Amino acid sequence: MNILVTGAAGYVGSVCASELVNARHSVVAFDNFSAGHRAAIVKRVKLIEGDIADAATVKRVCRKFRIEAVMHFAAKALVDESMRNPGLFYRNNVSGTITLLDVLVECGIQKLVFSSSAAVYGEPKEVPITEEHPLTPINPYGETKLVIERALAWYQHAHGLRWVALRYFNAAGAVGALGEDHRPETHLVPRLLDAALNSDRTFHIYGDDYPTPDGTCVRDYVHVRDIARAHILALRALPRIRGAVFNVGHGEGFSVREVVRGVEEVTRRTLRVEVSPRRAGDPAVLVASPAKISRDLGWKPRHSDLRGIIRSAWTWKTKHPDGYHRTRSAR
Repeated sequence: MNILVTGAAGYVGSVCASELVNARHSVVAFDNFSAGHRAAIVKRVKLIEGDIADAATVKRVCRKFRIEAVMHFAAKALVDESMRNPGLFYRNNVSGTITLLDVLVECGIQKLVFSSSAAVYGEPKEVPITEEHPLTPINPYGETKLVIERALAWYQHAHGLRWVALRYFNAAGAVGALGEDHRPETHLVPRLLDAALNSDRTFHIYGDDYPTPDGTCVRDYVHVRDIARAHILALRALPRIRGAVFNVGHGEGFSVREVVRGVEEVTRRTLRVEVSPRRAGDPAVLVASPAKISRDLGWKPRHSDLRGIIRSAWTWKTKHPDGYHRTRSAR
């Protein structure tokens, strides 16, 4: 199948593009490189630089490469940034995606797998979180994902769009030469590994007064390769399933302090840790129920044990201490 992957130079998008190529699909990577990395585009992927808000370019790409399906990852994704600059998130995540959807309708492309987020749930009323949980996001990032999920349902009604939205929880880990490199980095595992690699740096825990067993936030960590596999299974299911949302989670949560201990065990280094004030927009607990995706798509996490995630990310980090900008041999 000819597949357009938007945001293919980003963390999850790059791994998914690579896994699609391994599955013998023809992949066109589309990215504006506002946050992605050229080095994250693997061989055998056709690269087009562009923005999803540029309808003419997206249309030209879809027609030139005879695109049959789209995996849509392109979005602003940092929760803290969304609290400070909500307009940026609405322009990119909502307006840009609506432009993309209109192009798909015009080009007759009816298959879409959408990268959504557990942020659509907000503060959970019950754990583990099922897909039927109330949708009450507490930050603009989650709100923009929810807006698009609702728009997809209306595009299905009006235009016959076949779509699946995957609400994944905390993506982590690395796959070979593909790892996590955000600027700035706000995600837990890469921040911890940076502190482990640089003994002069202090790792800050943002809040230790949450209503959790040790006072720190609890999250459900999923290996990025497992997330990519969920997207591929969703794509395969589109002929029989459309208009569906699925959690992509391991079903088990770990607190920040538990992840700190895991990193210290894997790296065999002691971290300098300090507690800082909470970040705005962070729920106390986010843990998925993966029952629906297991039942309907046959997905189960294969690589998502916590220490395995940390080991894969640590291997990548030691080879890429400065991210994709410079590499060196593992220590």
